[in-house]
Amino acid sequence: MLLVKVARKCVVIGLSLGVMASSYAETITGAGASFPYPIYAKWASLYEKETGNKVNYQSIGSGGGQQQIIANTIDFGASDDPMKAELLEQHKLLQFPAIIGGTVPVVNLPEFKAGELKLSGTVLADIFLGKITKWNDPAIKALNESLNLPEKNIIVVRRSDGSGTTFGWTNYLSKVSPEWKEKVGEGKSVKWPTGHGGKGNEGVAAYVKQLKYSIGYVEYAYAKQNNLAWASLQNQAGKFVQPSRDSFMAAAANAQWDKAKGMGIMLTNESGENSWPVTAASFILIHQQAENPKATKAVFDFFDWAFEKGKNAALELDYVPLPKNVVEKIQQKWHDQVKDKDGKAIR
Repeated sequence: MLLVKVARKCVVIGLSLGVMASSYAETITGAGASFPYPIYAKWASLYEKETGNKVNYQSIGSGGGQQQIIANTIDFGASDDPMKAELLEQHKLLQFPAIIGGTVPVVNLPEFKAGELKLSGTVLADIFLGKITKWNDPAIKALNESLNLPEKNIIVVRRSDGSGTTFGWTNYLSKVSPEWKEKVGEGKSVKWPTGHGGKGNEGVAAYVKQLKYSIGYVEYAYAKQNNLAWASLQNQAGKFVQPSRDSFMAAAANAQWDKAKGMGIMLTNESGENSWPVTAASFILIHQQAENPKATKAVFDFFDWAFEKGKNAALELDYVPLPKNVVEKIQQKWHDQVKDKDGKAIR
């Protein structure tokens, strides 16, 4: 079994299905983004129960996923930061979306319930820039006139590792704050003006849970699993919205997947009254020339199953499954672009 040398948790989801089934079982390995980890773990568990085939997915961050697939030490990589066209070309990789979800600002404010606090993109940017340092700052009070905001210092928590969640978060802040765009910009890793670093969505969630009066950002499933409160956000239409699969779906409704090579579109700050501002797709990366066609076919089989039979599991965790027409485009790309060493399609 592949061992990825990172101090991160690894999930191997599996149950024995008997000697005969296990003797024919496939095992594939993937690594990367922590954003989709909850749904990939759930899919892997359900998939093995049904087929006997195992998926070993390591939540190491998008940067690690990109590095590992380039090094060809895993069967598929996962990244929330879509790889640029020139890098896909250079490393002969195929990229496709697998799931859609949302990143949420999580807060540890004992005084308030989830969704009570309202924040705007500009206020968020100023908090993460270190300009707004108190919870009762006038800019926050102006958005929350009915709340008795505490006179407490804001503790900022952000990612310490190369992260696609960070890419989506900083992409959003760059769209809503010219100052953020100029001083910090966007990327999997940025030079943070302030804050404590947590590794993975798991690390940020743990820090926010421990530190009173802190704020961080995590994929929505991590907020729910850790019983963390979140803030509602003002979207491009000026409406304050709550994170939910419906608001994520609204943001993705008009996605033009063919607009970018590798289907690498961003869904942040989308128009629409019901759109969640920090919505994102998570992407899968595989080699276009398969050194191990059997393993590559097993990757296709897993995502075929996930796209068809994993929808309910995704919805239960507040992710948004891909529409049927997008899945069909992805499957066509598999056929057209992924070949064995003799140039034959894997499927």
